Amino acid sequence: MPSMNRRSLLAAGAVAAAAAPALASCGSSSSGGSGGSSSGPLQFVLSGDANQGGGYAAMAAKYLEETGIEIEIVDVPYDDLGTKITNAARANDLPALARMPALDPAWLDRTADLAEIAGEVKPIEGMYAADADGKIPSLPSDLTAVGMFLNKDLWDQAGVAYPTSFEDQVWTWDEFVDAAGQVREATGIKFAMAMDRSSHRLNSFLYQFGSEGLALSEDMTSYSANEQTAPALEYFVGLNDDTFMPRSVWLSEDDPNAMFKTGQVAAYYSGSWQIADFDANIADFEWVSVPMPAQPEKATNFGTAAVVVVFEGTGQEQEALDFVRWLYQPENYGELSTISGFLPATEGVEVTYASRPEDFALYNEAIANTPAFVKTQKALALQVQAAGTAAPLDGDPLRDGIIQVINGETTVDAALSSALEQLNESLA
Repeated sequence: MPSMNRRSLLAAGAVAAAAAPALASCGSSSSGGSGGSSSGPLQFVLSGDANQGGGYAAMAAKYLEETGIEIEIVDVPYDDLGTKITNAARANDLPALARMPALDPAWLDRTADLAEIAGEVKPIEGMYAADADGKIPSLPSDLTAVGMFLNKDLWDQAGVAYPTSFEDQVWTWDEFVDAAGQVREATGIKFAMAMDRSSHRLNSFLYQFGSEGLALSEDMTSYSANEQTAPALEYFVGLNDDTFMPRSVWLSEDDPNAMFKTGQVAAYYSGSWQIADFDANIADFEWVSVPMPAQPEKATNFGTAAVVVVFEGTGQEQEALDFVRWLYQPENYGELSTISGFLPATEGVEVTYASRPEDFALYNEAIANTPAFVKTQKALALQVQAAGTAAPLDGDPLRDGIIQVINGETTVDAALSSALEQLNESLA
């Protein structure tokens, strides 16, 4: 990797991102400009690149310099990404490639087979899947893991201790709630903790209580929940009391990231994808990554953050495949992971983070301490996606149900039953 510091790479990525206009139309056939492609730049549609240091934009700039082929990064809001690609598929106006949250039956049959590239770059086992014919429709873009951040200045000011490694005596949730409450009272901040409004975060919380979340059966025909799930959900709902946690995050979509950055909370339950953002944008206080509580399980929720797909029917399939093959070469993928603060999703790639290596090390430690069923569940979910056998869900059944519970509209038992019913109906 070139001898640039991380902030220089971030700046380069930001410049490249600014130079890539987000066009109203997705399809590569509608884009102008010059480059190595006979039909114009290859559009790469994704979300959140600027927030993660502009890693893909920086790699697109590097690819242009090396090959003369332009990769146009089209960064769209996360909530609009699925609709944008689905509509593009219906209009036969797909981009050359995309980084998507998951595979969708609406365009799954339009994806190119990445099996040959997968054999070369060796994605981590369980983080990708083939369909019944052996086609691999996507590659994992990177791994993410759920984790906890503390406002170190506030905890030090309050004189409250916290663990820094999984080798320490990791706190229980009861102990953490008490400790974070002490920090809130001693420092006068608004809340003890905020958690992202996401079932991905909520599932890691459930795992820590001995629940396996809403678990998919090995034959991929049904979902179920064990007896630890409902009590853990009750515990979580009780934390949303406008003292320990602000109800407005889950009820009104207030931004917990902004709450942490502005010093309103002592702890933030989010994940590894925040490290690059915090490193670049928090200057008013020191922050630290710490092990999440265990009650009694040490566990995170981890898996592929998103998937990279190449679309067929664009006239640029081979050029897109060439770029993906180049992107996943160890030197390039390691550089992307460094800039964006990614945990790599391929084997044999060691990333030397220029900043905050201790935080990334803690997340790898969290993954290593997580029960094996979590990886198994991720692999099963990817198999269902690759097979295209599940209907898309309208919303997020678990998250949406718990929002109703926090708002007093239903009970945990009813929300859990409804979520399982929706998931099982999607398989049918």
